[in-house]
Amino acid sequence: MKSRCLLFVVAGWVLVSLAAWTADWPQWRGPQRSGVSQETGLLKQWPKEGPKLLWQQKDVGDGYSTPAVAGSRLYLLGNRGLENEFVAALSVEDGKPLWSTRLGKVGNPDQRPPYPMARSTPTVDGELLYALSSDGDLACMEAATGKVRWQKSVRAEFGGQPGTWAYAESPLIDGDVVVITPGGAQATLLALNKKTGEVIWKSAVPGGDPAGYASAVVVEGGGRKQYVQFLGKGVVGVDAKTGQFLWRYDQTSKGPANMPTPVTSDGFVYTSAGSVGGGLVNLKAAGDGVAAEPVYLVRDLPNTNGGSVLLGDNLYGTTGKGLVAAEFKTGKVLWQAESIGAGSTFYADGHLYIHGHNGDVALVEATPETYREKGRFTPPDQPKNRSLPGEKAWSYPVVANGRLYVRDLGALWCYDVRAGR
Repeated sequence: MKSRCLLFVVAGWVLVSLAAWTADWPQWRGPQRSGVSQETGLLKQWPKEGPKLLWQQKDVGDGYSTPAVAGSRLYLLGNRGLENEFVAALSVEDGKPLWSTRLGKVGNPDQRPPYPMARSTPTVDGELLYALSSDGDLACMEAATGKVRWQKSVRAEFGGQPGTWAYAESPLIDGDVVVITPGGAQATLLALNKKTGEVIWKSAVPGGDPAGYASAVVVEGGGRKQYVQFLGKGVVGVDAKTGQFLWRYDQTSKGPANMPTPVTSDGFVYTSAGSVGGGLVNLKAAGDGVAAEPVYLVRDLPNTNGGSVLLGDNLYGTTGKGLVAAEFKTGKVLWQAESIGAGSTFYADGHLYIHGHNGDVALVEATPETYREKGRFTPPDQPKNRSLPGEKAWSYPVVANGRLYVRDLGALWCYDVRAGR
């Protein structure tokens, strides 16, 4: 009896231990598209030289794609030249390639300024994976093998109209639906059956906006479930079931590129752009539709393409001058710090992880009180000239199962950030 009890105790401990490290990052900005991870047990302070480097891959293909991590595999988009944009799977254990599947060519190769590269993050949904290339080639494929189940060209089949710098969106999976943004007058937003690729609805948003560079999110507001997306001419909401256009807010869309994914909570939607600042709207029922009532528009709020995260009542993200903490519902700035300048930001276990456009990575305590940096390092073998077009470190960092993944153009680094190691 004692042996059997001991066996149960050990087995239970193993299951608990495994559960503690099954914190996948299966899509853009994490499990809820919020830039927030529920993972715990991570380092609270980094050594001077940074956390332990587990492995580095120096040639994963060009691009700005963030990794998606599920189980033993890591997925990302890349390109080799302008004719081969692909999805690749790598082993999380050592970074070795497992498979690669071509999607098509790189979109808008003559863009100015020139940044023609792969951009989107794949979305993992169980045994399937969804990816959208910069040229608008959407594919559903088997996550284990890369075999394509179905594929669509949003340009050719739906009259898609991307912005100057091609498509950068990461597909949204919501139940049985995959949502993407072709842009243009025919199907500004599009919902497809995720298993077959069949059209569920096409939403022709008034004005026929070109696609922006953000990714759609699910929002409950004004008594309606909706998909909210930052388009080329403003942020909009459409009914999740029918695609009916509900509302638009254009005050944060005055810059050249609408990039950050909207941040939402309790019917409030925050969007931003570098030349404008950050703006908040409150979604309220209005007859048969939804009204977006402006709350504030503040210049010095988080506004870079690195996005923002909402923790409790406070918003954290970068401007061109550095990291900012602000009250979400009032826009009041709580503190500002130069930090590592503009960068991409996410949260895990009490801390903000920032991948600066200059290539540095920082760990900062997530507190509204003041700026408290807990570590900073520079990954090895970086691009030589950050002043050149396309050489900025624009990829988001990711933490999954105790590992920090940092992608920068053709390179990928994996660090151990578990505490007690």
